Amino acid sequence: MHFWAPSIDPANPMDCTQPERYALQRLDSGTFLTIGGDGQVLEEVTTAEAAYLFHTHEAAVRAASELNAEGRGPFDVVKIELNIR
Repeated sequence: MHFWAPSIDPANPMDCTQPERYALQRLDSGTFLTIGGDGQVLEEVTTAEAAYLFHTHEAAVRAASELNAEGRGPFDVVKIELNIR
């Protein structure tokens, strides 16, 4: 599959083709959300590495909006930088 991005650096062409991931971060405490081991509950974790990662920004925004509307927030969406080579 060919990827094109106008900001590709010829010296490092793969830098612009890495997948983006997003997590939900609680605004008041700075913790992140993940799905519990039983798959039924949401748990707070202290590091982004342990957070549940969304594959699209839209899905993360939708989840944050729903949790905030339910009064379980305040949550915001943060982009997680992955270094997959």
